[in-house]
Amino acid sequence: MQTITRRLAMVAACLVISTAGLGSAAVAGPRLDRITESKTLRVGTPGDYRPFAIKAGDGYEGHDIDIIEKLATDQGWTIEYVQTSWPNLMADLQADKFDVAVGGITRNANRIGKVAMLPGYASFGKVALVRREDADKFKALEDLNKPDVRVIKNPGGTNEAFVLANLGNAQVSTHEKNAEIPALIAEGKGDVMITETYEALHYSNADPRLAAIFIDDPLTPESFLGFMLPVDDNDYLRVMEFAWDLNDKRGELDNAAERWLK
Repeated sequence: MQTITRRLAMVAACLVISTAGLGSAAVAGPRLDRITESKTLRVGTPGDYRPFAIKAGDGYEGHDIDIIEKLATDQGWTIEYVQTSWPNLMADLQADKFDVAVGGITRNANRIGKVAMLPGYASFGKVALVRREDADKFKALEDLNKPDVRVIKNPGGTNEAFVLANLGNAQVSTHEKNAEIPALIAEGKGDVMITETYEALHYSNADPRLAAIFIDDPLTPESFLGFMLPVDDNDYLRVMEFAWDLNDKRGELDNAAERWLK
């Protein structure tokens, strides 16, 4: 009898532990509750990467801005923009300074190993922005990686990583404000800016002194951009994934691409 009683007690204890575990797993993180109650989505962006997100007056504009504002509006949320930088982008997101990061962020294994990212968009490769008069000088990566070539990079992103990994023989300098680098190239204060397809096309179309090279044969395999999100609330992730998918099916992503990426 004592043995049976002891076994029943052990079963009851296991049930209590199991139920407690399920209960804690079912409790959602506070992020979605906070956003829903405040009706405010905090959006972090460096705001220096045309045509995806660029500081414009008191606000921001660009492809990613159009999309995130549509996603927020659909949920009845307003947006509070939070200025960040490429070197601090990941740390600021993980420190809960904002709820989503946008602005031309490359999807890669390193980032997805730490945070979540919404589906990829805007396929691209690494290319170079140079002065139009110098375009014929650079036929291959090796032509960029020479001691007499001046490369200007911005800190903290995948463009800097590419430069450091591939252009060690060039004269490499750093300029903090990414959006100012094209003008420096055009003015002859540098020779090369490593960037991505859409940014290079934007600046070469906007300034006749500049040329985008390697567009048809990028220096890297095809990659995609994506919005970054923290991983502390699965309910929040599901809502954002739903909002993205809904806007994709409604054609809103195509509309943004037509406006900013053509």
